[in-house]
Amino acid sequence: MSYRDAGVDIDAGNELVERIKPAVKSTHRKGVVTGLGGFGGLFQLDTERFKEPVLVSGTDGVGTKLLLARQLNKHDTIGIDLVGMCVNDILTCGAEPLFFLDYYATGKLKINNAQAVIEGIAEGCRQAGCALIGGETAEMPGMYGQDEYDLAGFTVGVVDRSQVIDGSRIKAGHWVLGLPSSGPHSNGYSLIRKVLEQSGDDPSMPLEGSTGRQSLGEALLAPTRIYVNTLLPLITKSAPDGLAHITGGGISENIVRVIPAGLGIEIDLSSWPLPAVFEWLQNRGQISEAEMLRTFNCGIGMVLLADDESVNGICHELELAGETVYRIGKVVANDAGDPRVVYVHS
Repeated sequence: MSYRDAGVDIDAGNELVERIKPAVKSTHRKGVVTGLGGFGGLFQLDTERFKEPVLVSGTDGVGTKLLLARQLNKHDTIGIDLVGMCVNDILTCGAEPLFFLDYYATGKLKINNAQAVIEGIAEGCRQAGCALIGGETAEMPGMYGQDEYDLAGFTVGVVDRSQVIDGSRIKAGHWVLGLPSSGPHSNGYSLIRKVLEQSGDDPSMPLEGSTGRQSLGEALLAPTRIYVNTLLPLITKSAPDGLAHITGGGISENIVRVIPAGLGIEIDLSSWPLPAVFEWLQNRGQISEAEMLRTFNCGIGMVLLADDESVNGICHELELAGETVYRIGKVVANDAGDPRVVYVHS
């Protein structure tokens, strides 16, 4: 018997590596030492630019959004989600992403699908300005079905110690600023798939109220927005006092992760428009407002916290860069036992 008889095709794996080399090379930046093929990816840190470098790492997957990508046979953007979930996380510390590695596991290696996924990862890396310096493809028959695959990844970034954003300067009165998301990003997809299943709606149908005549499926699979190019220039000029990536737990549970004890937030739900894909979810799934806010980003993918002195300058810088900024709330004093997040409608 051979390894192929057991369901693992080494030749297919080698072919995949050759196919993805151009995409991987397109992500390389200063600091990359080696290409694909070694046992480890080497990256040289620029110690002249970073005087007191602090390395920041993050890891994530894309959850059951993978099942929707497989259902709709669209594999070319899910890799952007993988990168976005990792680099947006470390960005909240003020870190510049340096490099990325991925892990692709499947029951049977289908080269075209795997190539589309990894080229999507490379596109995410280009958007984030980080290098894809390695990865792992694992063919595991019996662990996964023949049409199944799973993704994980991690990134490493760097920030000078003096520029670390840790939320320690946040006080009552700070503004909560929201940057738009591109859709649900990569969170809440177990609920999304349940709504899609029970509604009976066709993913190819036009999504009422969407911009650009998106179909429902396109809106649900829209790749996670990567905020690195928008926020890194701002961080070097006039860093906000806090950043929060709105992921699992939604708006209700993520902003409070970056504010000190004794503080809460008041969010004005009238301060930004609810995108059409979330209106569809809420209406077709009969989901309560509270459940929406603790599950989904509801149109706000990244939050900045800034004091009165810096808020106008931060908004101006972002708007000059073509960004839409919503003033969605304020940090407030919070007595023990009070809810840390309060929602209002102005």
